[in-house]
Amino acid sequence: MTTGKAGQAGEQAGNRLEHFPITFFAIVMGIMGLSLACHAGTVLWPGLARASEAAMWLGIAIFLAIAAIYALKILRHPGAVAAEWQHPVKLAFFPTVSISLLLMATALLPHHPGAARTIWWLGGAGQAVLTLAVVSGWIGHRPFQVGHLTPAWFIPAVGNVIVPVAGVPLGYAELSWLFFSAGLVFWGVLLTLVMNRLVFHDPVPARLFPTLVILIAPPAVAFLAYVQLAGGLDAFARILFYAACVFAALVAVQVPQLARLSFALSFWALSFPVAAFSIAAFRYGALADSDAHGWIGAAALALLGGLVAGLLARTGRAIGRGEICRPE
Repeated sequence: MTTGKAGQAGEQAGNRLEHFPITFFAIVMGIMGLSLACHAGTVLWPGLARASEAAMWLGIAIFLAIAAIYALKILRHPGAVAAEWQHPVKLAFFPTVSISLLLMATALLPHHPGAARTIWWLGGAGQAVLTLAVVSGWIGHRPFQVGHLTPAWFIPAVGNVIVPVAGVPLGYAELSWLFFSAGLVFWGVLLTLVMNRLVFHDPVPARLFPTLVILIAPPAVAFLAYVQLAGGLDAFARILFYAACVFAALVAVQVPQLARLSFALSFWALSFPVAAFSIAAFRYGALADSDAHGWIGAAALALLGGLVAGLLARTGRAIGRGEICRPE
């Protein structure tokens, strides 16, 4: 009897491992985003430095745990990993691994610059490989349909424009311009495709509707990268920041619909874009000497803190109930 129960438990664990999704890395993006937003918020409240560092170490710990589990999945269930790679929606989430490393490097830079440099190189190399692989997959011979297109497809572009945020302080300006250019061009192309899909085709399925918030991330992160590369605020930087504001307003209108949805891992798509917008507002406020923009950043940071706390609680509850890591 005991052996039977043990065997059944082992089988259940194996099934959960097989269905452990790549989208788990979006959790790391959200928590590292919180760390960076708290660090940006120290311009108003220096005490946030401790919260920033705590979130950074939590994000690193979660990254290592998720990476270890997913590496085990690669070893034991390579077919399931291949199926995720072939999936028209999940494919775009693979760069969340390299993005997590780039965010980790950015958060570590003020504390451990040597480690940050190494992790930045790992993240940048991974981002280059995954961008080429994902985009090659998109333009290959897969039977993609309009319904497969969601704002999650922005993720590879966002990863490229994150590179300069730490790349410029580390001394890699030309390489940062390369990644920034690639990310900006792909964002423009994908924005046209995504807006066409949202306006002229069926609504995004409820399970993926939270990915709509990703619309905020590309211009917000591009603003942060551009002011690093250009060395300050200019007309193009303002265009990028206010584009993020427009998308934030569009997303805010969708909040009532978001509130009615059942929880899924895709809800973590809410966290990083809000973090990016908060950091961008703090940065704009500092560069333009505008208290109003600083308080916009503070409001977004307060929202982000509540979001991450709620998402961690909901994720833990869903894992405990076996609602995650199961066949879709």
